Amino acid sequence: MNYSLLINNLTNPTLLFFVLGITATVLKSDLEIPASISKFISLYLLFSIGFKGGQELSHSGINKEIVVTLCLCIAMATLVPVYTYYILKRKLSVQNAGAIAATYGSVSAVTFFTATLFLENLKVTFGGHMVAAMVLMEAPAIIIGVMLMRSFTAEQAKTSFMGIIHESLTNGSVIMITGSLIIGIISDVKGAEGIKPFTTDIFKGFLAIFLLEMGMVAARRFRAFKNYGLFVSVFAISVPIINGLMAIAASHYFAIAPGNRLLLAILASSASYIAVPAAMKQAAPDADPGLYVPMALGLTFPFNITIGMPLYWMLIQHF
Repeated sequence: MNYSLLINNLTNPTLLFFVLGITATVLKSDLEIPASISKFISLYLLFSIGFKGGQELSHSGINKEIVVTLCLCIAMATLVPVYTYYILKRKLSVQNAGAIAATYGSVSAVTFFTATLFLENLKVTFGGHMVAAMVLMEAPAIIIGVMLMRSFTAEQAKTSFMGIIHESLTNGSVIMITGSLIIGIISDVKGAEGIKPFTTDIFKGFLAIFLLEMGMVAARRFRAFKNYGLFVSVFAISVPIINGLMAIAASHYFAIAPGNRLLLAILASSASYIAVPAAMKQAAPDADPGLYVPMALGLTFPFNITIGMPLYWMLIQHF
């Protein structure tokens, strides 16, 4: 591995705030981000990345690479929950296996935000269509996870399938980033320039504060997660690496641009801890959120933003 790249990533001020959040929790500090502020920052990040992506997409138009990339994203969002479900079902209940499969088939918007910042620091360009790719990968994994659970138990039939689809597509995060993407596409350039100080200039600062909170949450979740044993710990690290490698190999075959390849690898390797838990409350009430949320937030998320990104970038540069 290129250790200088890893060190540069780990000493990025934004990621250091994530470490500060973990440290504050370990030291049992009373540091906290008020829930209302945290929700605002989350909505801001979704708005900012969605709007900027829409603007870039409106300028670039539709080409072969964009179509291929979006198709790869849908394929990954379909494949990952299927193969992971059958691995998980050997050790876990049907409900827990389905919820975790949906978690790892879906995506983490915050991991995506951090990856875009990683590329910006390297001065590597990426396409606005990658935001659309993230949106496309959010819901299919949830739907497939529910279908797999239903195929192995009659209990899930009590839940309205259309209700699950509605929950997946109308989740606040999905609505915010999809709406911002569409608004970014149809907005004129002059109007977009008028709000650029809000959409661009303060993005890094807000992301740093958000990662501070994520560090505190991850540390708390990790403590609760330790009771579940080695199998899920290995899964939470190894499966994202496998998914990232699959995305890198596929994007190499289709000659996708390097920056977009990294974002595709990050989307494939990330795990949802916002949209999926909201959907699973309705779809799989017997699944334990104390298992699948800490897996995504306590292990997979820190791995991806610290080691995963420089690892995938190094591989992309060589292959």
